[in-house]
Amino acid sequence: MMLHVPGVLTPEQVRQFRQQLAAAEWIDGRASVGPQGAAVKRNRQLAEGSPLCVELGNIIVRALTANPLFFSGALPLRILPPYFNSYTGGEHYGLHIDGAIRARNDGSQTLRADVSTTVFLSDPEEYEGGELTVMDSYGSHEVKLPAGDAIVYPSSSIHRVNPVTKGERIASFLWTQSMVRDDWKRSMLFDLDQNIQKLRGQHGDNEATVGLAGHYHNLLRMWAEM
Repeated sequence: MMLHVPGVLTPEQVRQFRQQLAAAEWIDGRASVGPQGAAVKRNRQLAEGSPLCVELGNIIVRALTANPLFFSGALPLRILPPYFNSYTGGEHYGLHIDGAIRARNDGSQTLRADVSTTVFLSDPEEYEGGELTVMDSYGSHEVKLPAGDAIVYPSSSIHRVNPVTKGERIASFLWTQSMVRDDWKRSMLFDLDQNIQKLRGQHGDNEATVGLAGHYHNLLRMWAEM
């Protein structure tokens, strides 16, 4: 399941992020990947654990965990602190799949990567190219969202970032271990939850909506890993 989560960051937060990132020191993006990823990755990123990376990453994690749509789609159990990257001058990230197990370099946190998230920090008109392209059984899907919006997709997906041929694409990316590891089960729970919310908005709480909510929680109880 791919999920567009609008407005994770406010325009003011995006503006502040961009001001701070404009003065940041960027390193080779291959520092955070293995041999397969390093062969196709050409970009720059903030050093893991740097004060700015930690500060801005904490803001993003708080914003995501407080967002009902993200929570419903990802059902987060653990979130690895976010990274930040920049693409310009033809930089790109070729076809790859995210590693199943992600860990901080200092060993302080390890998780199973179930859900990948990109939070866009550049508006689409600021750069050419740079689409995130995600492959699934329905084909390929190109994503290029407004600054402050996020795209959430299964970490098991093969994906790439197309070359940025003009301007600069800045984003944050992170991995989540979900309470429900199976993407199809997460998708069913998400659809059920969203439809329950629609029914409650139209008719309020009644016997039917309470019964459906009970069905949702019993499925989550059966599938969740804690």
